[in-house]
Amino acid sequence: MDLNRIAVFARVVSEGSFTKAARALSLPKSSVSRSVSLLEKELGTRLLLRSTRKVQPTEAGAAYFEQVARALAGIEEASAAAAESQATPSGTVRMTSVADLGTRVLMPIVTRFVRKHPTIKIELSLTQRIVDLVEEGFDLALRAGPLRESSLVARRVGVLAAALYASPKYVARRGVPRALADLPAHDCVIFRPIRGAATWTLQGPDHESSTTVTGPVMVDEMNAVRRAVLLGAGIGLLPAFLCAREIERGQLVRVLPDYTAPGGQLHLLYPSARLVPQRVVLFRDHLLRGLAKVPWSCTGRHDQKIS
Repeated sequence: MDLNRIAVFARVVSEGSFTKAARALSLPKSSVSRSVSLLEKELGTRLLLRSTRKVQPTEAGAAYFEQVARALAGIEEASAAAAESQATPSGTVRMTSVADLGTRVLMPIVTRFVRKHPTIKIELSLTQRIVDLVEEGFDLALRAGPLRESSLVARRVGVLAAALYASPKYVARRGVPRALADLPAHDCVIFRPIRGAATWTLQGPDHESSTTVTGPVMVDEMNAVRRAVLLGAGIGLLPAFLCAREIERGQLVRVLPDYTAPGGQLHLLYPSARLVPQRVVLFRDHLLRGLAKVPWSCTGRHDQKIS
């Protein structure tokens, strides 16, 4: 069986025309028609219904096309994979994440990767918007919270958790709360306030409790919350990964360390394609190794360094 004839037939069906198929294949229209006729003769059945206006597959032709289209796609993927395996991976990997994760967590990982693989470029889009990876041509996404129903592959990276932090400067000036009920009397740096206040729900040793807090600084970006807390503006409820380095350096201290705010799961997402470019595989695996070292949890002494 001549595979070229099968490929020509598949192109005629997908284009819906001998003329368009001939143009796409850079062949004379007569050669395309003859190729399909020879294939029909080999198979002993008519595959296409021809008219002056259009070409459409017969019932047998439609069933045959469904089978051979998958086989041809597999051959193309295998050929591309073989060619890529012999070449130095190159090109651009496109990734999206929120700014908090991108600035503190992803940039060190990305920087190390491009130093090791100078022929690969990383395009990182930091946005709060939920990007459609397939529609917008992205290779990877790092997202927190519940996953939407989709065809994306999801690899769990960790579980985000938050705790209460303050600077030594603030503690020296205002002291520390001894109980959750003391928080409303303190200055707090509030993330995305609602009418100037926020309700913090925290998990204690035995139960979950909520308290309403206020403060002089209100902001809608988590890195700005961390910066305000570092400067002594008040107590902040912050993700552990944003504060691990400052805890190690003594720039921040835990407040009410028995309380945490459990967060959502963090996933690395990517489209479920059979053939993934080698550059994406290399970066994805490097990324997973780096993310595994990030201190997502609030437990322990935060003795892991962000890599």
